Amino acid sequence: MLDGRGSSLWACKRQQQQQPHVHCPTGASSLTISNSRDVVVDGVRSTNSELFHMVVLQSHGVTLQQVSVDAPEDSPNTDGIHIHMSSNVAVTNADIRTGDDCVSIGPGNSNLWIERVSCGPGHGISIGSLGKQQGMAMEAVQNVTVKTTWFTRTTNGFRIKTWGSSKQGFVSGVTFVDSTMIGVHNPIIIDQNYCPGKTWCTDRSSSIKISEVRYVDIRGWSMTPVAVIFNCSRSHPCSGISLQDVRLMYDGMRLAKSSCRNAQGRSLGLVLPPSCL
Repeated sequence: MLDGRGSSLWACKRQQQQQPHVHCPTGASSLTISNSRDVVVDGVRSTNSELFHMVVLQSHGVTLQQVSVDAPEDSPNTDGIHIHMSSNVAVTNADIRTGDDCVSIGPGNSNLWIERVSCGPGHGISIGSLGKQQGMAMEAVQNVTVKTTWFTRTTNGFRIKTWGSSKQGFVSGVTFVDSTMIGVHNPIIIDQNYCPGKTWCTDRSSSIKISEVRYVDIRGWSMTPVAVIFNCSRSHPCSGISLQDVRLMYDGMRLAKSSCRNAQGRSLGLVLPPSCL
């Protein structure tokens, strides 16, 4: 077991939010696989990491299986598994309870397989954020499959988020299939106006193109009336979005709503809430 003993750093960060002059240490991730090939991580448990629990960085052919993550719901920046600039990565049979994304997929990733992940508490499974105008010339994520997941009382379910900026990039070839969501605030969300702090990015249009994203066999209930949100870029609208056999209610029994902005696509089979595509 990896015990990051992160509580003192979390407390400092909370104090820093109230008193910006307070200085906090950078902190560290508990496990980082960097510039590596053909690595298998099996049966590792990570608890109370200062930052991300497990990171796959600039690597190829990495498998994380039978892993677990445990941190309080209010622990900041404690993503369960973060994947960045990597290819052919598999995450299978993971149990994640944390204060940030259960799985976060950064830029430069391709050919990812994520299967049998339970998430909650946490912020869900996220692609992004992309397009913050630093680092790579183009930010891309492609060929991602997320299959058989369970979300319980999370902030989000499946989220794709990009900043409003001129940074070029794309997200393409993503499939979310077979998921149960219980008391999730945003079960399905694409947010191309991601702008924490609401400062320089509030009026800008994202240049990240999102296309060919499929949601298949998603069921459960939302804590909020709007269970499906596609808030896409006005200059680079979402295209090829597909909803198939989706049944998401509001508060267990009531009919939920969907919201679309600059999104194009289709629905197949029974889709609840009624599709706005």
